[in-house]
Amino acid sequence: MKVLVTGAKGFVGKNLCAQLNNIKEGKARNYPIQIDEVFEYDIDSKSEDFDRYCREADFVFNLAGVNRPKENDEFMKGNFDFVSTLLDTLKKHSNNCPVMLSSSIQATLIGRYGQSDYGKSKLAGEELFFNYGKESGAKVLIYRFPNLFGKWCRPNYNSVVATFCNNIANDQPIQVHDLSVELELLYIDDLIEEMIGALSGNEHHCEFDGVETVLKKDGRYCAVPISYKVTLGRIVELLNSFKEMPCTLGVPDLSPCSFEKKLYSTYLSYLPKEKMIYDLKMNYDNRGSFTEIIRTVNSGQFSVNISKPRITKGQHWHHTKNEKFVVVKGHGLIQLRREGSNEVFNFEVSGDKIQVVEMIPGYTHNIINLSETEDLVTFMWCNEPFDPNHPDTFFDPVEK
Repeated sequence: MKVLVTGAKGFVGKNLCAQLNNIKEGKARNYPIQIDEVFEYDIDSKSEDFDRYCREADFVFNLAGVNRPKENDEFMKGNFDFVSTLLDTLKKHSNNCPVMLSSSIQATLIGRYGQSDYGKSKLAGEELFFNYGKESGAKVLIYRFPNLFGKWCRPNYNSVVATFCNNIANDQPIQVHDLSVELELLYIDDLIEEMIGALSGNEHHCEFDGVETVLKKDGRYCAVPISYKVTLGRIVELLNSFKEMPCTLGVPDLSPCSFEKKLYSTYLSYLPKEKMIYDLKMNYDNRGSFTEIIRTVNSGQFSVNISKPRITKGQHWHHTKNEKFVVVKGHGLIQLRREGSNEVFNFEVSGDKIQVVEMIPGYTHNIINLSETEDLVTFMWCNEPFDPNHPDTFFDPVEK
């Protein structure tokens, strides 16, 4: 399959072309399509290339458009006129391949979009597409995008999320006039998955109830089934919490479809070089060190423990707290004994064979560095962050 992407250097275009090329080169797996060529067209491309692309394409994603012109009449020229040129070129070559149009929710011309010149130009392009489909028999897919966010989006342009992410990550001020304003947001990876699904006829259809998307199998329009309605206040709150995470060691809600997970990935993409690395507090004593890496609300604490040669650490037990020890370097012995019992369980471990040893509630346990010269490095997970006010840790040697 040969795929033409217009507006290939824009935010959506760059993300789409990157994944299409991943599929073409065999880097992205489990897609039921074969990509042979990705025709990337943008404003600086050659007209003769555009003509050839339109002749050979098996599918067209039209992402080209104008959203920040110097004059309002440029909306119609940049959005409507290019759509007309694209469709006329496809007609010239009798190429009735499927064609996708990136439109905007502003094309509803409802509420605050009622006088939008951008929306009017997008609506005109939609009607041109629908008429083209009727005349040619070609499949047309029209998506009305809400606000988009994700990596590679240009800040201080037309995305408030990109601007906020960039400014907060780079210690620059942001301006918010009304924190209660709610936005409908669509994440770029969700959009790209939908668009790639459309290549094999698996797009989602919808109608519109005002500005609300209503999924419908026989709908005239198309839509991405996942979007988020979030206030500006919530976005700012989350971004500020992300900024503090190198100090708090926290992580956001990382459940698969959570808005926080996607916003966090977006935020990270705007970090300057100097914030891509940060120090952790290493707690030293004569036995070695203990360093906390990540602290979560619901998924426990992640840490690295370093034990000096011949050193024993631990010698305690917990009521509810449980841990997993993984030795990644060195040679050690982990011992457990159930409280009230004299039987000791010995587990010899080494970085040469990665294994998990469970620290079970009610069992006193330790970890011994068996080496005379080499540090023992252990990755540790605990089901709850350490609470100095309720440590749930009770000293008792494993061997008495």
